[in-house]
Amino acid sequence: MTAASADATKGETKTGAKKVGAGWMTLFTLAWLALWTVQLTPVQLLLPLQLNTPDDADGWIRGVVWSGMVLAAGGIAAIIAGPLAGALSDRTTVRLGRRRPWALGGTWLGTIALVLISFAEGPWAVGLAWIGVSVGIAVASAAFTALIADQLTTQRGAASAAVGSAQAVGIVVGVGVIVVLGLGVMTGYLVLAGILVVVGTVTALLLPDPVLPALERSAARQSPLLSALRDRDFAWMLAGRFTVNLGNALGTTLLLFFLMYGIGSDAALAEEQLLLLIVVYTVFIVIASIVGGMVSDRIGKRRGMAVIGACIQGVASLMLAAVPTLPMAFVAAALLGVGYGIFSAVGLAFATDLLPYADDNARDLGIVNVSVNLGQLLGPLIGAGLVALVGGFWLLFAVGALLSIVGAFMTRAARVPAPIPTS
Repeated sequence: MTAASADATKGETKTGAKKVGAGWMTLFTLAWLALWTVQLTPVQLLLPLQLNTPDDADGWIRGVVWSGMVLAAGGIAAIIAGPLAGALSDRTTVRLGRRRPWALGGTWLGTIALVLISFAEGPWAVGLAWIGVSVGIAVASAAFTALIADQLTTQRGAASAAVGSAQAVGIVVGVGVIVVLGLGVMTGYLVLAGILVVVGTVTALLLPDPVLPALERSAARQSPLLSALRDRDFAWMLAGRFTVNLGNALGTTLLLFFLMYGIGSDAALAEEQLLLLIVVYTVFIVIASIVGGMVSDRIGKRRGMAVIGACIQGVASLMLAAVPTLPMAFVAAALLGVGYGIFSAVGLAFATDLLPYADDNARDLGIVNVSVNLGQLLGPLIGAGLVALVGGFWLLFAVGALLSIVGAFMTRAARVPAPIPTS
């Protein structure tokens, strides 16, 4: 195969990608629903409550800063764990499959860490346990994401939409169960551990996972990580995904603190308002993800749609920066759902189209996941600094808007090469 023809096969696999049925999509969606529920519920609700310091001598800002530091530590751990697990799964040849052992391992590690964090006290103990949760989720995410490139061609937009929709629904499931049932922090973590171990284990066992022949494992060693990162279009896509997700995190992950200290709601009322905002966000992100994914599969113009989604997200954050009120928060939540729903679903499908090496799909998709997770987990740390800098939240949302627009331009710089005839 010539270099030109090799470039033309970006994203294709040797495992025989094909069209899958409703059963595959259902299991895949459930897996991501569990992963997102477990990852985002602590970010939105449990960790802020666990680390909140309303009576501390330094005031509530100390709790915001500790939350940001803990989440950033988890993000750094995920940077290492995701691509490493993906690279190892690309070369796994056991009878259980290529991805399944890593999906199961990540699921069980995350479950154990969730049990530990439920009993943790103080920011250092909470931080160590959260690193365990982040590593487990990163490992499982790398394995499940690789199934898109391994087994799909024409349905990548639909599968990516399932990932994006599950992200939004997962927040509602997690926060909704805890708030509606009035669960405490410890009980909330234990419920999340139960969800992850049951759903993660069942879906990992039931989703098909072809075994990689030993001969293909040897060939897969020819594409080093540095070469993938030097691929211009792949690098621009990664930069765009990181930047847009960082902008999204600035607009969403400190909402509980914004409701309590930016608007002035008491803790109980703020939890209810947070749940309502998440429901609004979810409705629009699910609709936008599904429609965006299906349209991108039909017309094939993923890059342009991802750029539009990032710009809509930027407008939503800018509106909240200009008018930081509860009614505007609901309007911004709807627009943010539309923008991020389009970007997350179409952007992931776009990423699979840009994979540089077919034999290293899980490794490279692990890097793609890191660009998302790192943005989401660094957001609270950077956001905490912005809040502390001005003693309020307007700068937080303004920077979130700016990053969303910058990320849109980065995404626009990435291009899928046109197929090159082999004859």
